[in-house]
Amino acid sequence: MPQLSSETLLFVGCATLDSIALVQDYPAADSRTVASDFATAGGGPAATAAVAAARAGASAAFAGVVGADEEGDRIISGLEAEGVDTSAVIRNPDARTGASVIVVSKATESRAIVTRPVPPVRFPESSRFHELLGTASWVHVDHLGWSAVAHVPGLRISVDAGNPIPSFSPQGVALYVPTIERLQAEYGDGLSPEALLQKAVDDGATAVVATAGSEGAWGLDKGGVPFHVPATPADIVSTLGAGDVYHGAILAAVAAGLPLPEAAAFAGRTASASCAGLDGRSMIPRQTITPVLT
Repeated sequence: MPQLSSETLLFVGCATLDSIALVQDYPAADSRTVASDFATAGGGPAATAAVAAARAGASAAFAGVVGADEEGDRIISGLEAEGVDTSAVIRNPDARTGASVIVVSKATESRAIVTRPVPPVRFPESSRFHELLGTASWVHVDHLGWSAVAHVPGLRISVDAGNPIPSFSPQGVALYVPTIERLQAEYGDGLSPEALLQKAVDDGATAVVATAGSEGAWGLDKGGVPFHVPATPADIVSTLGAGDVYHGAILAAVAAGLPLPEAAAFAGRTASASCAGLDGRSMIPRQTITPVLT
């Protein structure tokens, strides 16, 4: 069975503090709505991916920027409680930590997000971030973390492309994980999933896995054959953060040496399990990666 490397997986990008309410229907204007559940939890694509990787047994570190405020304190303590190294987090006293208020509707299985943007993700030349870049076995970035690594040579990069990334190219990206919708926006919506994957590989990605929610995911290794992994049935309370969980889980599985189809299946099961929680992290399973596709 493949064993997780002791080398660090470095996750770079966004971290937020989320306040989440579960309601039957979205509130009307000037109304008072009673929530059936309420939670406050850490969020953000790269930060949540780091937690998912750590719960799969990986050695994970997070690099991002938060304010010198209570929200920043809570984000860091939450990551450290999961065993995520936060030594590369920058505390900016002139910025406020990213935060969101999220309303989840049971009736529509959807959510509405009001967010305070995170500070710009920038790291001084002498920072701990640059030390970790030199030792990490993989570097995973979200849409805000990409600019910090885009021009650094020699990195093995995983990219969460669920959100638009200005000036992004998959050239040189070892693991490119967009949504099918993102590939359609880039290459055209008249192409099959298999053709979209091939376009991304032709543009320079080594491996591509494109997610499509309830339709599962499609994947392709350069020089390989496209594959489809069906979605895992989910007991859904909220899908908040499920995509971020998928990214952390698939990278942990790839880093453990699993073939890409097995890694995608593992990530799908992990993301599906996380949907049983209101927030994006509490129901991420603690598990051992195995090479068996089920």
